Amino acid sequence: MNLVWRLFLGTVFIAALVALCWADARLAHPGMVLLPVAVALSLLAADELWQLGAMRGLRPHRGTTLATCAAVVASNAVVVYWPLGGSSYPPNCSIGELGWPLAAAALGLMLAFAVEMRRYREPGASIANVAGAALGIVYVGVFMSLLVHLRLLGGLLPLVSLVAVVKSCDIGAYTFGRLFGRHKMSPRISPGKTLEGAAGGIALACLASYLALRSLGSDEATLGLGWLVYGATVGFTGMMGDLAESLLKRDAGVKDSSRWMPGFGGVLDVLDSILFAAPVAYLLWAAGVVRG
Repeated sequence: MNLVWRLFLGTVFIAALVALCWADARLAHPGMVLLPVAVALSLLAADELWQLGAMRGLRPHRGTTLATCAAVVASNAVVVYWPLGGSSYPPNCSIGELGWPLAAAALGLMLAFAVEMRRYREPGASIANVAGAALGIVYVGVFMSLLVHLRLLGGLLPLVSLVAVVKSCDIGAYTFGRLFGRHKMSPRISPGKTLEGAAGGIALACLASYLALRSLGSDEATLGLGWLVYGATVGFTGMMGDLAESLLKRDAGVKDSSRWMPGFGGVLDVLDSILFAAPVAYLLWAAGVVRG
């Protein structure tokens, strides 16, 4: 796939993301536009993950697994659309905000067990199938839910800063790796990644963290060293997310999670680092390490 085509697709994706964020920000309550997008992406990502697992004999019920992953993300609609009833989500609600996707994930795992009980014919597959379903529920459902809740924490800054840091780390790692790469970081999983590239990626991630936080809401007094912690940890975790998905693809013996996006692979190839970094970014924002 030539560079021009990749640049064109990348521009289209960025423009679409900006348009969706703009539309979401125009509404009175956050997440109402982005949540349906997250549900749709979770379905596509869960299907790609299912196919990767199927190549190595993990075959939980496909429809149930996909529906469960999407349902975990869709359960956030309780919090997102609650204000349409005329009042804000009650802060003293015993289940909290994250309780909905966590409860949905627990129910989804119970459903995976129930489905395997019904499908059981002989020993040898049930444990693997339940494990495959659980992987999808957590990796796709719970991690995507944390992306949704980043949007709910306070404006677009938490979500936008995550994407900026992670993708800047990707660009830095690729560029510095091509220019200065000598020492392989994980040659058996991803031969192209180098320690020099990783260092460059983290450096660019920290710069992106500072610029994003400074230009989109934080003043110098609020920033402190939070931008450095945020950039380094979120950038590093995103890099590990890329390696994690490479591990899955390497084990399945494929180059891309799917081929429906020429030049980029599949949904998981685009979202892998963002999904993996979402829990860390959420914790840093929720704990006040970084503030808008």
